Amino acid sequence: MLEYLSIGQIVNVHGFKGELKVYPLTDDIKRFRKLKEIFVEENSLLVKYEVENVKFSSNFVIIKLKGIDTEKEANRLRDFYLKVDRESAVKLPKDSYFICDLIGLGVFDKNGLLLGTIKDVLQTGSNDVYVVRTDGKDILIPALKDIVKEIDLENQSIMVELPEGLI
Repeated sequence: MLEYLSIGQIVNVHGFKGELKVYPLTDDIKRFRKLKEIFVEENSLLVKYEVENVKFSSNFVIIKLKGIDTEKEANRLRDFYLKVDRESAVKLPKDSYFICDLIGLGVFDKNGLLLGTIKDVLQTGSNDVYVVRTDGKDILIPALKDIVKEIDLENQSIMVELPEGLI
């Protein structure tokens, strides 16, 4: 499992005093208010910053990091990802998972036959859909309780019972 989770991507600067415009990669945009520190993935290295201020502008988060005080300094961080360590991540309800933990899991049918591996998770609003890579093609499996019978992160597997005609 990943030790650090991406919660946003810096897409631009905001103003001239080092504020960053962030596209959130989390379901709960308000979670940014609770952050005291954050990690910025700068060229494959994680750099820790204190969070000075957070505000919201339409669907974006405007964040001010301690030590980033000019437009030039902020612009250097453009396109980098904001991350939190797993301990600082939001607590998920029972039977909910971080998408990054599902990517790469093997998907098996009720007979133990490997269907493929999860390549992506589509968030449709009503329910997620697992994109499963199998034999050079993708199949879409709705993430519904009557289809997804078991998710076992420890053994890197998901057991599904597919309805007739899905594949």
